[in-house]
Amino acid sequence: MHTPLLQDILILLGFSVLIVFLLQRAKLPSILGFLITGVIIGPYGLSLVKGVEQVEIISEIGVILLLFVIGMELSLKKLAAIKKTVFIGGSIQVGLTVLISGACYYFMGNSWNESIFIGFLFSLSSTAIVLKVFQDRNEMSTQHGKNALAILIFQDIIVVPMMLFTPIIAGQSTNVTASILTLLLKSAVVIAITIISARYIVPKLMYAIAKTNNKELFLLTTITICFAVAFLTSQAGLSLALGAFMAGLIISESEYSHQATSIILPFRELFISFFFISVGMLLDLSFFFSHIWVILLLVLAVLVVKSSVAALAVAVLKYPPRTVLITGLALFQIGEFAFILSKVGLEYNLLSAETNQYFLAVSIVSMLLTPFIIIFSENISEKFLNTRIVKAISSTPADPFSELNADFEAELNNHLIIIGYGLNGSNLAKASMYTNIPYVVIEFNPKTVKKEKANGIPILYGDASEPHILETVNLSKARSVVVAISSAQDTRAIITSVRDISKSVYLVARTRYIKEIPELIALGADDVIPEEFETSIEIFSRVLHDFLIPENNISEFIDLIRADNYKIFNSKKKLPITFKSTKIPNVNITCLRVNVDSGKIVGRTLKDINVRKEYGVNILAIERNDNVIDEVLPQEKVLQNDKLYVSGKQEAIEAFHRILN
Repeated sequence: MHTPLLQDILILLGFSVLIVFLLQRAKLPSILGFLITGVIIGPYGLSLVKGVEQVEIISEIGVILLLFVIGMELSLKKLAAIKKTVFIGGSIQVGLTVLISGACYYFMGNSWNESIFIGFLFSLSSTAIVLKVFQDRNEMSTQHGKNALAILIFQDIIVVPMMLFTPIIAGQSTNVTASILTLLLKSAVVIAITIISARYIVPKLMYAIAKTNNKELFLLTTITICFAVAFLTSQAGLSLALGAFMAGLIISESEYSHQATSIILPFRELFISFFFISVGMLLDLSFFFSHIWVILLLVLAVLVVKSSVAALAVAVLKYPPRTVLITGLALFQIGEFAFILSKVGLEYNLLSAETNQYFLAVSIVSMLLTPFIIIFSENISEKFLNTRIVKAISSTPADPFSELNADFEAELNNHLIIIGYGLNGSNLAKASMYTNIPYVVIEFNPKTVKKEKANGIPILYGDASEPHILETVNLSKARSVVVAISSAQDTRAIITSVRDISKSVYLVARTRYIKEIPELIALGADDVIPEEFETSIEIFSRVLHDFLIPENNISEFIDLIRADNYKIFNSKKKLPITFKSTKIPNVNITCLRVNVDSGKIVGRTLKDINVRKEYGVNILAIERNDNVIDEVLPQEKVLQNDKLYVSGKQEAIEAFHRILN
């Protein structure tokens, strides 16, 4: 039996495997491979795939699953935290882009209604590509990742009113008021169902499903919730992708979101590849090469205009300049929902066939460039911020929160500077206060600054990458600086700024991943503490204690790991075995090595030492030269380098440990 769709899928997957493999060897993003695959096998390339419409339908599932996973990783609480960026930042970005691009198209001699529609198309960015690249780079939790997500959510919402408004500007007589009121009513119902389901229904349902211990049932239930909510929003006149995102939010409120994410990820990766391939299929190569210079010029204009507008939208919300620029660069492309909207424009004659080809070419080229722009966005922003014009403008900034720093006095010397007042920064501040170490905090969240200043914390509002802020806290006279923020980009910028002012201050940085250590050290950090491996060290040290490995061996091993920049975890070499298994009751038992050649212990018998009376511990066994003496007699002597297996109260064991070392 011949199945054309199966043949198309085989061609599609075969080419994508080959091209993505070659790009991976060149360390290029896989998204490029999928887009290039679509261009090659599509109707304007080798025309190997016949069922283009079927591929597009499959690709929509990829977008649904992508937004579903993102929703599960977010949660209603986190979404509420970025609502300001969603509505204020999103409306500024969409509104200004429509205005600027529409005005440009109008002054080129086109009608006002066509110009507004072109503004609609160019205001939308690619949710699928931007979020996929951010996820691959582990940047969804960064501030620019959250800002991009917030603005993209607004775009996904606003595309529905745009579709309703398109027939109006085309001159079609419809009952606009009734349509808008119906849409608002349906949206309110969908939102209410989402909140109720997230709080009361889905957690109980997922608990009942999880109790069955049936993985297949858990998978089916998760997928059903995803498509049910997507279908519901689609029936309400909203987009499928927005519905999938809301379904993810519903799942995120239960404790089963992590398990649900893990089982959905393989399906998402498969179907999202179909989406990017289907986008590549839209590019008409003959039209592209015959108008290549005009298309590239338009792409450059789109890059400048959309990046600037998106950056301005984020800047209005008072984020640091680096975050502003990186967010703007990430949102420069034209998105997938613009393709859906363009079909409506063609239907109502707001888009000519030639203009549509220009639009498709510019959109796809901008999508192809997106991974590169995001990868190099940090370098681009660094160079831009270091230009003379920008430095001159930023040298005398109008600080909207200057009242927060009005009474700040910086008469510190030999002090600690803490950058970031999150969990790590606040704990470090408490420790400094407890040990009477003079310290000062730099924090960019004005609410935190206002609150903690009222509590008597020496805290300063500002961007720690700015030299003026660092000089305000007397960096040149400081003894230590700790960078305790989560953004890797901002951490790098702060380290660079600190080293520009002081080469000698002791600089410690926090990072999430070990792979970032070499770069931060190269920039000037004296020590870098990676969260993922410090957690591993703490877990492993406790396991070693449970296995009764000597205290000093554990300390030496931890020092070895840190001195080697944690590379030992990636090594296949094994350390020498220091302990042979034995069965000793696990009641405050540990192993201590006799290190000090002291007349109190070394060379004396257990009877003479009388450890139970003098130190409050019992010696259960002695390991000497790989031999275990498990029947310890009173006349047994203690020798240097012996390993003593002792039991007793924890404080007594610790005191005895100090005697031995």
